[in-house]
Amino acid sequence: MIKVMWFLKRKDGVSLEEFRKWWLVDHVPDIIKHQSPYLKRYTVDIRVENDDLPGMPEEGTADWDGIAEQWFETREDFEGVYGKPKSPTRGDTVSMVSHFQRIVVEENIIDVKG
Repeated sequence: MIKVMWFLKRKDGVSLEEFRKWWLVDHVPDIIKHQSPYLKRYTVDIRVENDDLPGMPEEGTADWDGIAEQWFETREDFEGVYGKPKSPTRGDTVSMVSHFQRIVVEENIIDVKG
C-alpha cells in the first residue's frame, strides 16, 4: 500500500470557507473522476477557522490549510495517476492554492485501547 499526504495552503484573498467549498464540492469530484480506478481511498482534512485549543506551537499560526490523504494498492496504481506527463487537476489546484507539498508515508496504526 502506498499512502501519499498532500499539504495545501490557500492563496491570499481566498477565505477558508471558499477554500473548503472549492475542495470538497468542486475539486473532489474531479479527483475521483481522474484518479479512478487507481485511487483506493481519499480523505480531506481542512483546518478549523479558530483553533483555540491548547498546544498550538506558535499562537495563532497555521502553515497549512488542509491535508489530503491518498491510498494506492500498488506502485502501478500510483503511477497510473502520477506517472502521466500532465495532471488534469493540477491547473484547478494552482488556481486556489499558493503552495503545496507532498510526502509519501508509511502508515503505522497504533492500538490505543491496549
